[in-house]
Amino acid sequence: MGAAAVGGAALGAVSTGAPTEVDPTGDLTVDFHGRHQAGIEMEPQAHQTLVALDLRAGVDAEAVRRLLRLLTDDAERLASGRAPLADLEPELAAVPARLTVTFGFGAGLVAAVRGRGNVPAWLGPLPAFRRIDRLQERWNGGDLLLQVAADDPTTVAHALRLLVRDSRAFATVRWRQDGFRHAAGTHRPGTAMRNLFGQVDGSANEAPGSSGFERVVWRDDDEAWLDGGTTMVVRRIAMNLDTWDEVGRTGREFSIGRRLADGAPTTGGTEADDVDLDAVDERGFTVVGPAAHARRARTDDDTQRIFRRGYNYDDASGTGLVFSAFQADLEHQFVPIQARLAEMDALNAWTTPIGSAVFAIPRGVRPGEHVGEALFT
Repeated sequence: MGAAAVGGAALGAVSTGAPTEVDPTGDLTVDFHGRHQAGIEMEPQAHQTLVALDLRAGVDAEAVRRLLRLLTDDAERLASGRAPLADLEPELAAVPARLTVTFGFGAGLVAAVRGRGNVPAWLGPLPAFRRIDRLQERWNGGDLLLQVAADDPTTVAHALRLLVRDSRAFATVRWRQDGFRHAAGTHRPGTAMRNLFGQVDGSANEAPGSSGFERVVWRDDDEAWLDGGTTMVVRRIAMNLDTWDEVGRTGREFSIGRRLADGAPTTGGTEADDVDLDAVDERGFTVVGPAAHARRARTDDDTQRIFRRGYNYDDASGTGLVFSAFQADLEHQFVPIQARLAEMDALNAWTTPIGSAVFAIPRGVRPGEHVGEALFT
């Protein structure tokens, strides 16, 4: 799913710093249709909002189908820069700015369509990680997830307003989580973002489009609605910047196992290189300590990998990371990694999970379909 570049001159500037021509970034679109949903295997946008909805009492399979048809039509139009039906501010839809709307299904929605007995065993709350979790109900769960992302925050806000408005007869908002990355145009494409600890975040990700990415993320499933889909974990991680400020640069890098300057392993190399967990210093001590985040997140089992798509938050609720993880097999890939981190990870001294939710991401949408159509067969 590639972004279609629209004609337009590159951004220019006069000596005052004022742009001489319009930045074409706002005209870029991402195809809504495809084998996989958009918003995962692509260069992340600068702004993202996750909204979890709960179905209203009495909403049955046919009502869910009507809801998904309506939201699919909205999302398809918005992604192409067209105003949805009954959009009272159509001018705001004219700047798609790589807008994507990605849909996730919680256990409640699948149960409403197929019955409780047909909800996948993994689709529900994660195991309790009692050492680290301080979960708050206001950030947990949800029947339907809307992941709305674009390079323009106005575009995100407008799309979100329309999608939530058109859901009101069927669902209520359970929670909303806004996030940001580096602003569009401030970094070269492909540059990993930095979280608010200053860390390069997502260094170990498989490259989108690679065979490794395909193995890690996409499901090969007997269930048609999940074949070509994935699983998604949303964790809201509160970060204690005040106590982080008390730690020197050496201590920070030792806790992570990577250099702050460029994200490269403290054992040497570049950001793309694997951490050498066997490397020792001149005194014979391991360079990457037993509790270093990079060590705890790794295992000899190469199938235990995830694809992370994180966004910073800094608002009235606090400061931290909205951490989204995508993986084909949640129980085999995500849960063991999280269990190791919960048991002993140096970063746990400064981070606290306060929200957790799990969603099934159905396969992509073909023209003429609504999202999740195969769920009803």
